Amino acid sequence: MAGQIPRQFIDELLARTDIVELIDQRVPLKKAGRNYAACCPFHSEKSPSFTVSPDKQFYHCFGCGAHGNAISFMMEFEQLEFVEAIEELAQQHHLEVPREQGVGNARPAAQADDYNLMQQAAEFYQQQLQTHSNAAAVQQYVAKRGLSAKTLSDFAIGYAPDGWDNLLKRLSPANNKPLREQLVELRLINRNDNGREYDFFRDRLMFPIRDKRGRVIAFGGRVLGDGTPKYLNSPESRLFHKGRELYGLYEARQQPGHLEQVLVVEGYMDVVALAEQDIRFAVACLGTATTSDHMHTLFRFTPKVVCCYDGDRAGRDAAWRALQSALPQLKDGVELNFVFLPDGEDPDSLVQKEGKDTFLQRIAAAVPLNQYFFEHLVQEYNPNTDAGKSALSVKAAELIKQIPSEFYRESLTDKLANLLGKPRERTKNAVNRASNRVKPATMKITPMRRAIGLLLQYPNLANVMPDAPELADADIPGIGLLLSLQQRLLKQPGLTTAQLLEQWRDLPEHSILMTLAAWDHQIEPEQLSQEFVDTFHSIEDQYLQQRLEALERKDKLQQLTKAEWHEYKLLLQALKSKKPKLAT
Repeated sequence: MAGQIPRQFIDELLARTDIVELIDQRVPLKKAGRNYAACCPFHSEKSPSFTVSPDKQFYHCFGCGAHGNAISFMMEFEQLEFVEAIEELAQQHHLEVPREQGVGNARPAAQADDYNLMQQAAEFYQQQLQTHSNAAAVQQYVAKRGLSAKTLSDFAIGYAPDGWDNLLKRLSPANNKPLREQLVELRLINRNDNGREYDFFRDRLMFPIRDKRGRVIAFGGRVLGDGTPKYLNSPESRLFHKGRELYGLYEARQQPGHLEQVLVVEGYMDVVALAEQDIRFAVACLGTATTSDHMHTLFRFTPKVVCCYDGDRAGRDAAWRALQSALPQLKDGVELNFVFLPDGEDPDSLVQKEGKDTFLQRIAAAVPLNQYFFEHLVQEYNPNTDAGKSALSVKAAELIKQIPSEFYRESLTDKLANLLGKPRERTKNAVNRASNRVKPATMKITPMRRAIGLLLQYPNLANVMPDAPELADADIPGIGLLLSLQQRLLKQPGLTTAQLLEQWRDLPEHSILMTLAAWDHQIEPEQLSQEFVDTFHSIEDQYLQQRLEALERKDKLQQLTKAEWHEYKLLLQALKSKKPKLAT
């Protein structure tokens, strides 16, 4: 992954990607005039306000304000980083992502790709499960846990042998210092205070943690005896962010058909034990509580999430944290339920004790979100006292306001009103007062923003934009950006709106450009060129007026030169003869 991705490749990738086709595969679109429309995938709505423009290769939601090009959509919808979105699009077009060998960006040539090293580590652990001198004992432990060869293969489970540096010697046999540094950064090995390096995982059953694309990004290790900690996960690295990843999600998505539901459990042994019983839709968090990012990811792939926890206090507290994390992700059409297991049981032990069918019955009888929401609150706030009612009302309203789904908000508000014995409308008003949902900001369209917006949305207008080099020094906000856009388009004819936006992604102007790309100008197509030229002339007039006022100020302080006096008279004459092109 050394070096930056060349700008030319990103432009080519966007040119090859049809944003309508890309989005339609994930959000079914319908033709709406020249564009396509759907209900927005980024917020809850009943009527479509999400539009996709094949001409601009750009999407925009008039409800929540979400907008961008194909790369932006992949980043938001699939929850990918920028480089991951590029790699995903490139893979769809069977392209290899090139890298520039810029100074300070490239890693030493001796270093391997991060994902390649992680895969090598996974294969080493798998091999050790079969060939190590301790393999028979480990296989006996695996058999005792009820795991078949198919489950071991499906989840690429392996064994990290005991010893100081078994993996280190395999991956870096020649004491390659840059490569060893990379292994430390990936948390495959540790380095002590004396500088000695050793394997991070030793004498543990190994569970590779895969990202949504199936690449190994980290590991989980379970101790085979009575050692501690019983479970050990890779620390966070540049590949692994535990608050975003879910163990078993990739494997669950490999099953045929649509992922109708996902069961969230607490550990990876639970996931593989359930898979052994042919319950192949379980995932586990990795050393962290269920986060909002986790819920966001899950509801991208399934409409129904069931959280499974122990029935003790710790399990119910974990369920409540999961519920709170889920609230901002509850859009219409999704469902969140909770299952609480008998004391002393976990999914691993219980499914082996009672079998697949009975365990599935537990999932089917899960407690709905609406029910658990108030079960928890009434334990904390007593609705039989005025003080309890008041506190319950405030807390519930604060939580309900976070939900984007109108259905869930109204359902919970109705239940709250019944619980408090208050009129529904009064309770609804309290929730609305607590709500602070952000609306898309409106932006004043000045002549400069009008010119930039039109040029951005219709790049061919660069050819009719008058040449006015004197404006480069004008004290007019945005003039530099307007001229830069024109110069870029003249040098690279044929750039689309999406490609143009991408060239400003990491620059301060990107935000305003994104907003102007989504601006609804309401100008008829046949009037676009004249409107743009008139807008540009109004900017020229602004510059001329500024120059005139500057000369007038100088004249009050000292005598103008002969050349400046001549310029002053010409400016007066020019401005008097001009008619207003735009109301500003």
